[in-house]
Amino acid sequence: MVFMLRAAPGEVLTRADLRARGMRPKQITREVESGRLLRVRRDRYMSAPSGGVDRAVRVGGRLACVSLLALLGVFVLDKRTLHVHLERTMSRLRHPDDPRRALSPGARSDLSLHWWPLHDKGEVTLGCVSIFDAVAQAIRCQEPRAAVATIDSVLYLGILTWTQVRDVFTCLPDRYGIVLRLVDGVAESGPESLMRLILRQLGLTFRAQVDVPEVGRVDFLVGGWLIIECDSKAHHEGWEKQQRDRRRDLAAAALGFTTLRPLAEDIMYRPDLVVRAVRGLVSARRRSSTR
Repeated sequence: MVFMLRAAPGEVLTRADLRARGMRPKQITREVESGRLLRVRRDRYMSAPSGGVDRAVRVGGRLACVSLLALLGVFVLDKRTLHVHLERTMSRLRHPDDPRRALSPGARSDLSLHWWPLHDKGEVTLGCVSIFDAVAQAIRCQEPRAAVATIDSVLYLGILTWTQVRDVFTCLPDRYGIVLRLVDGVAESGPESLMRLILRQLGLTFRAQVDVPEVGRVDFLVGGWLIIECDSKAHHEGWEKQQRDRRRDLAAAALGFTTLRPLAEDIMYRPDLVVRAVRGLVSARRRSSTR
């Protein structure tokens, strides 16, 4: 008879947990040998691999920082690195993909180990730190513009409230206060948050999420004449969507607006290209107005 383990995706259980759910020692052994139960490392079991939780636990810690936030759908600029929180007393670290191999800290560029003490231990599980701590770690771990975009996303998705976000910053050194001052929680995507920071950097007057008559809602309206739309593959792929966008641009041009559509990947990873483009359009506008 096959035992059906009732476990939530990403849930990590101990042997005592399995026993409490009705599994006998021989059943545990049989389920592991059959592959129906994953033994991640000593006394840590999962029903199946899940979003990097298994890899973090295999190392010897919990999924943390931007890795946990990305799993929840929050925007993070770099998802390539596995972020793992470790207790200060933790030893015998293992390779995230092979429990038989020891891990040498600093030997892997795709692994970031966090040793900072946890602030919100009430929500910690065997597999993940709390959302509160993941956000605190993400602020410290990322460059400021990426941290702002992440917090914007956390607020927009309703994962934390403004009050909770402010509480997170009270646990951090004062130097991170600049990040909170740049957050607004209105941006619908990470690239929009980063584009907002570019416009602030250039000292331009702008409004976000503006309804333009005969055009529709636009991401940014700069100086009352420049429309900026942050184009991503997810929301602008396919000929029908491109047709819609081009017709919106025609409608905007008929009303005297200029439209700029930087690619999301350029906003994220080549911001200098976007800065030069916006600066060029603004300079040309100023020159024409003085003639």
